[in-house]
Amino acid sequence: MKQISVTGILAFLLLAALDGKSQNNSLRNEYTFMFYNVENFFDCEDDSLTDDNEFTPEGERRWNRNRLYDKADRLSKVVLAAGKWNPPIFVGLCEVENLSVLELLTRQTSLKNYSYKIVHKDSPDERGIDVAFIYRSDLFRPFDYQAINLTDPADKTFKTRDMLRVSGVLKDCDTLHLFINHWPSRYGGIMETMKYRRMAAETLKKEIKELLAKYPGAKVICTGDFNDTPKDESLYGVLGAKKTDNPAESGELINLSYNWMSEEIQTLKNQYSWQVFDQWIVSDYFVTGSNGVQFLGAEIFKAAFLLEPDSKFRGVKPKRTYNGFKHQEGFSDHLPILLRVNM
Repeated sequence: MKQISVTGILAFLLLAALDGKSQNNSLRNEYTFMFYNVENFFDCEDDSLTDDNEFTPEGERRWNRNRLYDKADRLSKVVLAAGKWNPPIFVGLCEVENLSVLELLTRQTSLKNYSYKIVHKDSPDERGIDVAFIYRSDLFRPFDYQAINLTDPADKTFKTRDMLRVSGVLKDCDTLHLFINHWPSRYGGIMETMKYRRMAAETLKKEIKELLAKYPGAKVICTGDFNDTPKDESLYGVLGAKKTDNPAESGELINLSYNWMSEEIQTLKNQYSWQVFDQWIVSDYFVTGSNGVQFLGAEIFKAAFLLEPDSKFRGVKPKRTYNGFKHQEGFSDHLPILLRVNM
């Protein structure tokens, strides 16, 4: 039998240690971006300018400070769990009522240890819900942001939440332009509300086109709850967000969430049917570019604690804060989505 020298064993162990160190360094360089529809993250105060009565102590939900603080604490745990050992660099949010609930989330939960700051503007939505952006100020430095209003020229009374664009420098090595979306819902009928999501798609497409004209080769990331699936006309046709396996032309938008539609669990559930409303859409420059950020993948965060048995429609469903009007230890009717990068 061939013998192995002590020197050979030591060399083998050294190489194994170096390989393990290399893998650990690779792991430490992995970072997460996140989007989460947090479903009805309201404060407890009655805002006379919006329809938020349901979420007050006297309202149908009996919403109070204890329930609000519990929701904030639960959301913070979702954010930390999604980032594994390293909390997300930024989190796009929708269905938040105002700045006060964002301050509660970032300053009075376990997120307070990670220097999260806030980009937010009140929008004209009738329920008073907005999109927002929180980011780790040690890793991301915004230099510009804009709230983009969605209007219907044919209906001056139409109101919905703004889009939010945030441009910033990531870890002093790359520039990203982020669009946070919460497009008009399907409430009232898919066909009846389709025009509003087409309008949102046209607005976003115009903003991206102007951005790319100003910054050729810009790395654009669009995320949010689009209230349409990747194959619907608003996203595939109007916005032009294509499947990831299509050959990309310069400046093309790629929908990183397209293949999620074949997964057993998607981002939200309507009776028996799972759907992909929450998505990542990026410019091809983000996927193919260099300059410090390497795209690793996009995924739905399907942690078991975010799900519960669905006794009525079988399988599982997202565990919400309310089951009907009964308060429970839940989170949201949507699952979070993640984008992983290496830097």
